[in-house]
Amino acid sequence: MRRGTLRAMEHRFTGPSYTLGIEEELMIVDGEQFDLVNAIEALLEDAPQGEIKPELMESVLEIATEPCSGTAEVGRQLRALRAQVRASAAGRGLTIAAAGTHPFAMWEDQRIVGRERYRDIVSALRFVARQELLFGLHVHVGVDDPEKAIHVANGMRVHIPVLLALSVNSPFWRADLTGLHSTRVPIFRALPRVGIPPTHRGWAGFCEEIDFMTRSGVIDDYTFLWYDVRPHPRLGTVEMRMCDSQTRVEHTLGLAALIQAMVKELCEHFEAGLRLSYYPLQMLDENKWLAARHGIDALLVDLPSAERVSARDLTRRLLERLAGHADELGGLAHLEGIEDLLAHGTGSERQIKVYDANRDLREVMKVLVEQTGSGLGEA
Repeated sequence: MRRGTLRAMEHRFTGPSYTLGIEEELMIVDGEQFDLVNAIEALLEDAPQGEIKPELMESVLEIATEPCSGTAEVGRQLRALRAQVRASAAGRGLTIAAAGTHPFAMWEDQRIVGRERYRDIVSALRFVARQELLFGLHVHVGVDDPEKAIHVANGMRVHIPVLLALSVNSPFWRADLTGLHSTRVPIFRALPRVGIPPTHRGWAGFCEEIDFMTRSGVIDDYTFLWYDVRPHPRLGTVEMRMCDSQTRVEHTLGLAALIQAMVKELCEHFEAGLRLSYYPLQMLDENKWLAARHGIDALLVDLPSAERVSARDLTRRLLERLAGHADELGGLAHLEGIEDLLAHGTGSERQIKVYDANRDLREVMKVLVEQTGSGLGEA
């Protein structure tokens, strides 16, 4: 790599630290039969708090909060955004649902959004992009220093499997019960520049990587890196992208509170001058596969000891260790969403339970619609 040609990358890693932003990809569906509907353009409108945006396909809607001080504020914005898009959809005979995949939709029936970025993606990736009928949850946490942001992004790699195990919510694909708890993971994996990222060699090393890829014409900018965790210099955040979209808003907020506490722990680790432990990429990737296959009961490899430990037990350890951080950040109460996932099942398990009763995928969708709209009036 030619170091003399490095372009300086502007960034906003200036604080305040630990701000929260949430992006949710949601389904636009028919209000009666719950089929996906290509209707994004009709639902794009100004939002008093946050944004309503298109994604790759016309049947997908993304809501994004503004940067918020903590989980209480981001929760108010998220509920308001969900309520707004549901009301707008209802006026057109449509509704909104949230999960990692639509249980019976076919990607062949979906139209690509008429924006240059998305047409360019389909032109470059062809079939691989067209089949990406997936819905994810992205959580942004503010970090006040670029070197610290790289440390956090590197450190979050070890948490990816546990966060996925908690958030699995896509057991169906093309009207098939796949046997996976997150079918979204292997489908998304077909794209380039996805999954567990490489370890970045500090801020300068990250800039070199992006500079090399943009000069070579492989990507236009760093937002074409779709890894499970990435620094986001333009926003001054570290972005976590491994989670399936959550049906119930309290589960979204529980995951956000847990991620925020993880980031705080890693920031303090950096400030103390400590180094991250080395974990082989192949073992992190194996753990991610196990989480996608088995969900919260996956037996993950505990990397320090090489013993197999359930994701459920690892989550309990994390909750105990991070409770103090969550309390300081004002997010302790929202960790009840994680407790609910542990006690009553992940989104995937809840979908399968509904399906097992009558083998009726439209009934599954009916419940997803109802639960996506539940709890929106709460503070």
